[in-house]
Amino acid sequence: MDLSVCPRSYLITLFLFLFHSETESFPFMKMSSKSQIYRIWDIYQKTFYLRNNQLVAGYLQGSNTNLEEKIDMVSIEPNSVLLGIHDGSLGLACVKTGGTPKLQLEAVNITDLDKNREECKRFTFIKSESDSICSFESAACPGWFLSTQTEADRPVGLSNTQANTITRFYFQRE
Repeated sequence: MDLSVCPRSYLITLFLFLFHSETESFPFMKMSSKSQIYRIWDIYQKTFYLRNNQLVAGYLQGSNTNLEEKIDMVSIEPNSVLLGIHDGSLGLACVKTGGTPKLQLEAVNITDLDKNREECKRFTFIKSESDSICSFESAACPGWFLSTQTEADRPVGLSNTQANTITRFYFQRE
C-alpha cells in the first residue's frame, strides 16, 4: 500500500487515537446543577402530595389538585438525578433504618448537594426510562426503587419487590 495515496486517513486515525479518551468520557461529565420541575404520578394515576410532613401518593380531585407536589430534579450525570420537593428545599433521601432502606424527606438544597459526592449519594437516584415510563433506583441502596403502594393515600417509599408496590412512574416536565 502506498502511504502517499491516503495520508489524510492516517491523520484522522491518529487524531481519533489521541483524543479517544476525551470523547469517550464526555457523556459522564458533571451536568449543570440547575433544578427542573416535573409532574410525577404512578401508573395507577396517583400523584404525590404532603400529609403530616410525609410524602404520600393518592388520587387528588377538584380543589385538592392544588395539593399535588411537583418534583424538583437536578441531573448530575446522564442517568443520575437528585430529587426533591418544595423548590428543591426538601430532598428525597435513602437511609438505612434497622438494615432496611427507607425514604425520608430532608431539609437540604438539592442544587448544592453535588458538591459533596458522599453526602450526595443518599439523595441520588438512577433514572431509567422505557417509552414514557420511568423508574428511580437508589444509588445508595442498589436494587431499591422509589415506590408507591397499590392503595391510595399511602406513603411514598422504597421497594425491592414488585409485590403490592408500584415502581413505575410517568414523569412530565412542567
